[in-house]
Amino acid sequence: MLSAIVVAAGRSSRFKSKVSKVLANIGSKPVIYYSLLALSKHRSVDEIIVVAGRGNIKEIARVIRIYKINKVKKIVLGGKERKDSVLHGLRSLGRDTNRVLIHDGARPFINSAIITSVIEAAGYSGAAVSGLPVKPTVKKVNSKLWVIETVDREGLWEIQTPQVFSRDIILNAYRKIGGFKATDDAMLVEKCGVRVKVALGSYSNIKVTTPEDLVIAEAILKKEKTR
Repeated sequence: MLSAIVVAAGRSSRFKSKVSKVLANIGSKPVIYYSLLALSKHRSVDEIIVVAGRGNIKEIARVIRIYKINKVKKIVLGGKERKDSVLHGLRSLGRDTNRVLIHDGARPFINSAIITSVIEAAGYSGAAVSGLPVKPTVKKVNSKLWVIETVDREGLWEIQTPQVFSRDIILNAYRKIGGFKATDDAMLVEKCGVRVKVALGSYSNIKVTTPEDLVIAEAILKKEKTR
């Protein structure tokens, strides 16, 4: 059984709005609607657990109800930081779950192909992430913004969500080093010595973080509708 945990408990401090970023509209629907719909439609996803914040939990429940996202079985309250929220989601898993997909609710444009590819990639070692080769020139700078070096892009990938893990692997990672400051869930798994496979993601799979991202999201949505 595969359970999807959708993390939507962030305080959206960089979004600079009273409205949670996952509830801001793209087109006529909230950001979180799109990823919930994609996950709900995927045949390999058996249930969805949404991790919400105190300030948006009622409205997220309303979105789920209005749009009849039937695979959402639980809405749980998140924690202080993202890793705390993921842990709350993991603790709510049922006994039958043996695979866990973790996704950021602020990434609206996942699709069936992305979900399938990362699930299949997880079959190699029990851990997989979606990602893309880095395209821009990357420079390392010091605290005074002087360039130290230009980083070779060869082998550098920008990592996205969804990320998929076997239940035992992700629970063990959080149990052993959950207090470690990590930028994604796979980083904890890596620290436990588990090899993580990368599946090809999409340049459309952006994360809505600032108001400017909504402009880009609107353009992506229009492009998707014309396909």
